[in-house]
Amino acid sequence: MFIHQSRLILLHAAPMLIAQLASMGMMVIDTVLLGHYGAEDLAAVAVGGGIYIAVIFAFTGILQSVSPTVAHLKGAGRDDEIAGVLQQAFWLALLLAIPGVLFLHFPDALLALSDIEPELEYKARGYLAMLAWGMPAALLYRTFYAFCNALGRPRPLMLISLGSTLLHGVLAWLLVTGALGGEGLGALGCGVSNALVGWFALFCSAAYMVFGKFLAPYGLLGSWQRPRLGMLRELLRIGLPMGLSSFVEISAFTLIALFVAQMGATVVAGHRVVANLAAICYMLPLALSIATLAQVGQAAGARDWRRAEASISAGLLLAGGLSTILGLVLWWYARPLVEAYTSDPAVRLVALSLIGYVAIYQVFDALQTVAAYSLRGYKITFVPMLIHIACFWVVGLFGGWWLAFRTASPMGVAGFWLGSLASLVLAAVLLGSVLWRAVRLVRD
Repeated sequence: MFIHQSRLILLHAAPMLIAQLASMGMMVIDTVLLGHYGAEDLAAVAVGGGIYIAVIFAFTGILQSVSPTVAHLKGAGRDDEIAGVLQQAFWLALLLAIPGVLFLHFPDALLALSDIEPELEYKARGYLAMLAWGMPAALLYRTFYAFCNALGRPRPLMLISLGSTLLHGVLAWLLVTGALGGEGLGALGCGVSNALVGWFALFCSAAYMVFGKFLAPYGLLGSWQRPRLGMLRELLRIGLPMGLSSFVEISAFTLIALFVAQMGATVVAGHRVVANLAAICYMLPLALSIATLAQVGQAAGARDWRRAEASISAGLLLAGGLSTILGLVLWWYARPLVEAYTSDPAVRLVALSLIGYVAIYQVFDALQTVAAYSLRGYKITFVPMLIHIACFWVVGLFGGWWLAFRTASPMGVAGFWLGSLASLVLAAVLLGSVLWRAVRLVRD
């Protein structure tokens, strides 16, 4: 059973990894284009992009509650209830889009946390304003994204992600550089392209729901339901802790970018390069975690606890082993990777001084992610949220800030990365302990 579950997880995770990397490719495109356009525009996207990711991950984290819910229904053979869950999740996505758009248009609360140069703040605000136009599409698409993963159908998501990245590459290049004539838009051009691509992805997902043969038996868009408070409450009960966990994890890195902003555009740009590499590396354990959640959720729905345990063991072993190898590769090829991002010698120097931290914590990041997603497969989300708050905000963010600015020999930006490493180690230990206890309880 362990071998069988490992195979299922890998078959699910492989197209998911491609889809995630394709999505990350949009960030890489932005970073490379702006790295050669100007350090100030790159820094603006580092600050604005960090805020956007924190907001979008918080809301999509809530919407991911559709994944364990649908997986349980699929495992229990209750296919007739699946369409209703997805439709209620779509209503929830539209409701969440309202505060999401408002927050991107008025990001003063987060921007006020750091003393940012006026020109840098102006460009970051313009970038966020453009992204706000794509927020509703992004949330609706991410709901569909979680739904497909729950059913173990990642290939359409892979194709949509590849098409979106290709489109973004063309649009961003034209807008950032002004290749068709006129002045390049820099960071603003990246924002416009990201918003347009979000609507493109939503259109593709709608087409698949209407014409896809696999989804036809579910009748996803037929007999459309009005919002039902009972189902919305259940989605929120599972999803709010998931959303807060995602927000805590991402906002920790967002706030780091804001605190680092006072160190100057060069340090921010170097930090952005390394953070981008870290995010790309994270796609491997994330893909494996999503696949593990689907398997654990379906097994839990069927009350097949032995199969659920086999899925968890396979997910942890695969993620830990592969991420260790990835960290070694990142360390060995640090210099050419950084040089591909930027031609600025000062930015390269900052990035190379930080990349070792990313190489080291890969394995701990992988283990804590799989453990957290496995618990979600059991619909256990509240305790993992508390662990994430303690680890990422207290140990990672506050500890990193203290190392960066308040020690006898302040470490600067490296202090934040050391704090992040410590937070991931602690999260892996605590979440692993909770998961082990949960497995024993359901078995007994």
